[in-house]
Amino acid sequence: MTDERIRRIKMPKWGLSMTSGTITDWLVAEGDEITDGTELAEIDTDKIAGTLESPEEGVLRGVVVAAGESAPVGGTIAIVAPAEVPDAEVEAAVAEAKEQLASGAVEEAAGPVTGEVEVGGRNLSYATMGDGPDVVVLVHGFGGDKNSWLFVQEPLAEGRTVHALDLPGHGSSTKDVGDGGLDELAGAVIGFLDALGVERAHLVGHSLGGAVVTAAAARTPDRVRSLTLVAPAGYGTEANADYLRGFVEASTRRELKPHLRALFADESQVTRQLVDDLLKFKRIDGVQDCLRALLGTLLDGDKQAIDAASLLAGVAVPTAVVWGAQDQVLPVADPSAFGEGVQIRVVEGAGHMVHMENPAAIREAVESLLG
Repeated sequence: MTDERIRRIKMPKWGLSMTSGTITDWLVAEGDEITDGTELAEIDTDKIAGTLESPEEGVLRGVVVAAGESAPVGGTIAIVAPAEVPDAEVEAAVAEAKEQLASGAVEEAAGPVTGEVEVGGRNLSYATMGDGPDVVVLVHGFGGDKNSWLFVQEPLAEGRTVHALDLPGHGSSTKDVGDGGLDELAGAVIGFLDALGVERAHLVGHSLGGAVVTAAAARTPDRVRSLTLVAPAGYGTEANADYLRGFVEASTRRELKPHLRALFADESQVTRQLVDDLLKFKRIDGVQDCLRALLGTLLDGDKQAIDAASLLAGVAVPTAVVWGAQDQVLPVADPSAFGEGVQIRVVEGAGHMVHMENPAAIREAVESLLG
């Protein structure tokens, strides 16, 4: 019988389309003590690179998949166990895991479960992970979709229910944003909660999504337990208008890729797959009209048009803010825009897509508000 203290670290499923990942670097070595949340390895997916955080505590006793090697989703990549577990048992577990990988007999990890609800005559698509009493709703930014949370949703879903929502006009949701106004988008989030029967939720919003969840909280404060704002729009006047307009109008790889580099501190994150996926999205009927409508909501000339700060002033829920220090799209706002008592963390080495470049910072911010 296998010692129950032997725990298996598996290749995660970070998105609906992810089937495998490549270990590009191990950040810990065999014999190292690890805890829940320890950064274990850098993993390359078909979308983007990310850092795997440990879901286990103990000692890293065996590496099954070496740096440079790939494994299918759900495959064991390392063994964790207390130091007192005999080496022979750990070696047997490593050998078993390697045999499973070689034979292809790997049970795929459960990924997000997708669904659709109708809100205001539109179908809204969403992906859900976990099943717990606390409900977290993740809302992406301008031009994004539910998959932008791929590195955040899984770790947050431990003991919780976490929904990643496609706003109107984005992802797999209906390509119709109405007038494109902030109130329209906030109404979609509130309608989503209604459709799922969620009385109160922790709302997390990135960029435009940050302004949207702020507006939702201002409209229905009794429905919101906390706000986590990730590089949110509407908390200052400065914006990279050239990026926003360039993203909307770009129709080829050559035109789009230079603009996407502004999203990350590490420009190598702009992979061919990322560019191709965004071009595919932008070519869907109705998308350009939606993006242009939303651009009118975001910008007044070359300045931000949204004033989310005044909305937040009337919201009395625990709030945290996370911003990438190297954000080239929306500069880090003055802390006074958020009022007193708001946690603000500026993350070095991260740009506008801080939830992709440092997902641990987002997880920590959300969990700090769960109480």
